[in-house]
Amino acid sequence: MNDVTPPEDCLNVPARAPAAPEDPGHAPLSAARVLVAVPTLNEEGAIETCLRSLLGEDPFMAGVDIVIADGGSDDATIAIVRRLQSEFPNLDLIENRARLQSAAINAVVARCRLPHHAVLVRCDAHAVYPPGYVRAVAAGLLARPEAASLVVPMDAVGETCFQRAAAWIVDTPLGSGGSAHRGGRLSQWVDHGHHAGFRLDWFHKIGGYDESFSHNEDAEYDHRLGAAGGRIWLEADIRLDYHMRPSLSALARQYWNYGRGRARTMRKHRMRPRLRQLIPVLHVLMLILSLLLLGWHPAALAYPALYAALLMAVSLLGAFRLKSLCGLCAGPALGAMHLAWGSGFLREILTAERPRAQRAKVRT
Repeated sequence: MNDVTPPEDCLNVPARAPAAPEDPGHAPLSAARVLVAVPTLNEEGAIETCLRSLLGEDPFMAGVDIVIADGGSDDATIAIVRRLQSEFPNLDLIENRARLQSAAINAVVARCRLPHHAVLVRCDAHAVYPPGYVRAVAAGLLARPEAASLVVPMDAVGETCFQRAAAWIVDTPLGSGGSAHRGGRLSQWVDHGHHAGFRLDWFHKIGGYDESFSHNEDAEYDHRLGAAGGRIWLEADIRLDYHMRPSLSALARQYWNYGRGRARTMRKHRMRPRLRQLIPVLHVLMLILSLLLLGWHPAALAYPALYAALLMAVSLLGAFRLKSLCGLCAGPALGAMHLAWGSGFLREILTAERPRAQRAKVRT
């Protein structure tokens, strides 16, 4: 474990006089009221670009407290952050002993619960943010007093042939099931989305993230938030580019974990799956059933053949839409997402032990 010494005070920034009590839903936006959390673990190739995109040349960001919660990086991540601290005095570094992103966000909130902080903005170390992102998220949240959280759409992008094809198909109904935060263009109230901004009073009220979740902690949080009466606003005018996994195997592992995480959330809260979540599971069961029946009758090949034809059609359409043979990778990418998500979901449902006790409490 690298030596990331927790600060004695909340942040290594000049002390400010405590702010007078105010209504966080109606008070004007100021940088001092905004806290940014960035979880890291071995992000030496991305962290500097990420932080410079957040800080930029916007004077507003000079007053925003930005906390890096590192999960024990054994590369140059910590050294890079410490070097940047000399350039950006509002940048701080703390240790995330639990390593998971959910624990990192909780650790930032627990150590930095100051009276003047009203909004938490969550950022990912491997992302590059558009100019003014933090200000826009905070302003968008404070502009809606009835909103407990603000989420944003993600636009899938890629550089390689496989990534471009996967990016195209994931933002279609076949790839995302119609999720509003996957390429959506309409600002609206939603029950889940890509986490961007939180009202800190609500974050504390529901106990923060459940740190027993390595995946799907965002959807699990959103479920508890909704159950407590909190509302989530999807702001379509604030958008993020999401870079797809670089290979078929990496994409499959990602969706396997997504499926397992969603199953854990449903099991913990005894939720009923939605149709778009049932389809990949039913697909995997149909494929298994077809293989089992193949020895009895060749008609059992009908379903696998029909699905293979669908994937082939998706590949051809992808080549047409992308105007490149790269689009032929869209079919395999879609097949990997469906099969891995459904298999991960089934694996978690069938083999998991009783749900562990929730460890979502924001440590004090």
